[in-house]
Amino acid sequence: MAAPLAPRGGAGVAGQCWLVLLPPLLLALLLARSAGALVEGLYCGTRDCYEVLGVSRTAGKAEIARAYRQLARRYHPDRYRPEPGDESPGRMPQSAEEAFLLVATAYETLKDEETRRDYDYMLDHPEEYYSHYYHYYSRRLAPKVDVRVVILVSVCAISVFQFFSWWNSYDKAISYLATVPKYRIQAMEIAKQQGLLRKAKEKGRNKKSKEEIRDEEENIIKNIIKSKIDIKGGYQKPQICDLLLFQILLAPFHLCSYIVWYCRWIYNFNIKGKEYGEEERLYIIRKSMKMSKSQFDSLEDHQKETFLKRELWIKENYEVYKQEQEEELKKKLANDPRWKRYRRWMKNEGPGRLTFVDD
Repeated sequence: MAAPLAPRGGAGVAGQCWLVLLPPLLLALLLARSAGALVEGLYCGTRDCYEVLGVSRTAGKAEIARAYRQLARRYHPDRYRPEPGDESPGRMPQSAEEAFLLVATAYETLKDEETRRDYDYMLDHPEEYYSHYYHYYSRRLAPKVDVRVVILVSVCAISVFQFFSWWNSYDKAISYLATVPKYRIQAMEIAKQQGLLRKAKEKGRNKKSKEEIRDEEENIIKNIIKSKIDIKGGYQKPQICDLLLFQILLAPFHLCSYIVWYCRWIYNFNIKGKEYGEEERLYIIRKSMKMSKSQFDSLEDHQKETFLKRELWIKENYEVYKQEQEEELKKKLANDPRWKRYRRWMKNEGPGRLTFVDD
């Protein structure tokens, strides 16, 4: 009778144990470094920066700077003269340029307190290989200029551009209004009543030419229009508080004001059920029309009065008004000859139509 086969379960269990332990062992081999390893590509490479400068780890900044100046003069490529022992493998590289760069790298590493602290930590904890790489390149690739300074300068530059751009638009609006007969005549009447035009035409020792008198009268008319007219919208007079810099500075105040306003709105109109005032009604109408505050403020007063008379803050009334405006726009477009030509062209030709001519 054949003897029973020996159980092979022990070998299978051992194989499974090796499979379980293999990934952690491989990871440990990847992460583990020798206790005294100096990594190529970090700081002074496989050389100790303290040994390169010939100083101890307790050396101060003055001693490090003095050692650097001596070695920099010695290994400067234009002044280098080989000395006995310089070409030994344990000391400096054979090339003067390499030696000079190594000395400079050692000094750059040890002169900065934070970089020196990272380097000392690498010497004391060489097993944290990837952490040293991260600290080295994060510090090396970090911007030299403070990001906050860059943001502040950029915001100031944008604010200055905004201010001059808005003033240019405002001057263009005033120049245009000075050519409109309605405003020009009113401004000239005010100038005559105040005697400003007579002063511009005064004769005497300082007699002015016709062009100078004309330019001075034009400036008087523009100044009167500036003082009397209220321009709203995109061409309004620029305000300092509207600039980006001041908007950022006042952002916390505006945020708190909005929160307080919103809480009051909920309490007064949603909870207590109060009726809307004129300001609240206009606000609801503006939101329904999806217009910004500057766009809504640029509308004429009689238009706002029409909105209030038709009670457009009520959703149903606004929907009726919106349909009326759409129908009116369709009628205008239907009677517009340019719109008719466009529709005829779209029907006959169409955009981007491609035809082939068969011979």
